[in-house]
Amino acid sequence: MTLLLYAATVLIWGSTWIAITFQLNGTAEEVSVAVRFVLASLVLFVIGGVRRRPLRIPRDAVPMVATQGALMFCANYFFVYYGTNYISSGLMAVIFTLLIPANLLNEYLFFRNPISRRVAVAGLLGIFGVSLIFWPELNRTQLSAGTLTGVALGVAAVVFASLGNMAAIANTSGRMSVTAVNAWGMLIGGLLSLLLAAVMGRPLAVQWDTGYALSMLYLAVFGSAVAFTCYLLLIERIGSSRAAYSSVVLPIVALIISTFFEDFHWNALALAGLVIALAGNALALTERHTRTRQRATTPDTDA
Repeated sequence: MTLLLYAATVLIWGSTWIAITFQLNGTAEEVSVAVRFVLASLVLFVIGGVRRRPLRIPRDAVPMVATQGALMFCANYFFVYYGTNYISSGLMAVIFTLLIPANLLNEYLFFRNPISRRVAVAGLLGIFGVSLIFWPELNRTQLSAGTLTGVALGVAAVVFASLGNMAAIANTSGRMSVTAVNAWGMLIGGLLSLLLAAVMGRPLAVQWDTGYALSMLYLAVFGSAVAFTCYLLLIERIGSSRAAYSSVVLPIVALIISTFFEDFHWNALALAGLVIALAGNALALTERHTRTRQRATTPDTDA
């Protein structure tokens, strides 16, 4: 089951890179994020209702669920979109491999989980491997104020994503189901994105061309409702630091897709990076894990 959740997460999120390109049609980024996660939340509410899953959030849990929504389904994506206006997607992919050490550190700070040397080494291998894959693109990057701004925004996205992971651990380690947490968190994150877009004076109109509509459907249903459910279940099973290793595999999946659809050409350096990154992946996923908190009940373990 763990390998199935991991495979679903990386294959779906790895393919969203292509889908996101169809979102760049003039619609404000904040509005696209809002539409994506509001639609995704509605999908989860429908699924939960049909399957009669508990969707109620206890009153005292609302602040933490709202925190997860604001961090994971709003701020994280804002900074990714903003950062890619200044730097290439390849450099952003390398930056996002920092999610592994960020989650290791935050699990220690928030939950006093010991830092795993095995996962730390695996993370370093992953960062090095992905850097080799994207080396030609990184080598062409000019150090400028714009580049530094993009890198800073990318690092900010990683920080928000990691803190969102910590909120997810707290939310799914007790009485609430993953479906309920995701449904309410996505709704809150989506509505917050729309509110911020309005406050920032961004145009709220959506350009509903065919490419945008189809990509939004894929991103909302699979890229959000399904993938985030798999990812949170993965965090619950193997911990956030090992689950974060998906950030290493995602750009590899995206490049494999790009090989067929965008004529990406592999070279010896990229192949060496692929082997190193996959070796780190095997090292991370074969470690036995003690869960951060033992759940009192398991009301919902479906994707």
